[in-house]
Amino acid sequence: MRSIYILSLAAIAPLAAHALDLPAPVTDDAYRPVNRAEAELGQLLFYDPILSGNRNISCATCHHPKFGTADGVSLSLGEGGIGLGPDRRADPDNLPEQRIPRNAPGLFNLGAHEFTVMFHDGRIEVDKELPGGIRTPMDEDMNTGFATLLSAQTMFPVLSADEMAGHYSENDVSQAVRQGRITGEGGAWDILSQRIAENPIYAHLFKSVYPDIEKGHAIMFTDISNAIGAFIELEWRSDQSLFDRVLRGEAEMSPDATAGMELFYGDAGCATCHSGPFQTDHSFHNMGVPQFGPGKAARFETHARDLGRARVTGDDADAYAFRTPSLRNVTKTAPYGHTGAYRGLGDFIRAHVDPVNALSSYNRVEPVLPALEVEDFWVMDRPEEVDAIRTSAKSFTQPLSDLEVSQLVAFLATLEDPDAIEGRLGIPQQVPSGLPIDR
Repeated sequence: MRSIYILSLAAIAPLAAHALDLPAPVTDDAYRPVNRAEAELGQLLFYDPILSGNRNISCATCHHPKFGTADGVSLSLGEGGIGLGPDRRADPDNLPEQRIPRNAPGLFNLGAHEFTVMFHDGRIEVDKELPGGIRTPMDEDMNTGFATLLSAQTMFPVLSADEMAGHYSENDVSQAVRQGRITGEGGAWDILSQRIAENPIYAHLFKSVYPDIEKGHAIMFTDISNAIGAFIELEWRSDQSLFDRVLRGEAEMSPDATAGMELFYGDAGCATCHSGPFQTDHSFHNMGVPQFGPGKAARFETHARDLGRARVTGDDADAYAFRTPSLRNVTKTAPYGHTGAYRGLGDFIRAHVDPVNALSSYNRVEPVLPALEVEDFWVMDRPEEVDAIRTSAKSFTQPLSDLEVSQLVAFLATLEDPDAIEGRLGIPQQVPSGLPIDR
């Protein structure tokens, strides 16, 4: 039987570090430097609905500190939704066309240098061979001017009809997107930038943060996104957890958490994919997560499957593979999986180590799905679709007992960083547009 005792941190830490190959403590060098004034500007923009087509949704609607920088539901309701988190519901006067296809990811540590690929399918990534240094599905001329990959990812929600832009033809932003006018005068980005520039408070703040704007340059969408990126980097840097303090030799864990750490970095094999200081290899794996909701497909496609990484690479070997998430503050980011298929962390771990059987026995009451009259379980209702996921799903040969699952959960709780969960700047009292803030 595995030893589960750590009696003295001083006695065990060197041995554990050697035997378990624990990551080195995180230092400031792991992160990009952040301009505090730029982050404070980004805080206002992050919470301000002014960046949505109908001025009713902000970045924080789906990435809220109350829900671990996500939103507490399996698949979000963006445009056409009312409320926040699990209480969000469809607006009877403006029904959503569909759910957001994938679970809202957490935003912790995205200012670390090692985060060079983003989104569940990795469709945006750092590529220093390209002029803008970033590879995305967009035209190359849209990928320049962003200070970081994190900044570039903000272009996607504001252009999505289901997320922030709004339904086709119901506002100036969604009309521009519908017509393919993104950049240039009258494009969606220009419209949003004009909204900001026409607000005297924002105009003053942008001039004080960006010297080029002070010299007369117009506020560009990339300036907006760069500020939001800076805010996320400052607000949700997470490296002051109990686990971090243990790695620095400043604290020790409970026996259960220690046993969970031994499993995680040992026999359970979790660290095979959840490696490094932030517990991710930044790679893609098919873990057999149940699929439901609209799936990720082009507008003209009617099916609901989501091929994950294969949609980006075109390689069948990548079918149903999704990015390994970081596990920092994972106890606060339920539900779990790229569809948010499991409410409980322990239940997700059980399914994670035996995805083949988990697919067959999946309980459809697990997802947290706000009511919407749509066919959510198109994939799960078709045996051939489920078989396609199951065929290439990764399985572990090491079964886990209920005790071991609870020990793993105890270890994962040591990755909680209270300062990061709360946020360093917090929710502003008001935003320059005067629009309501999601609280």
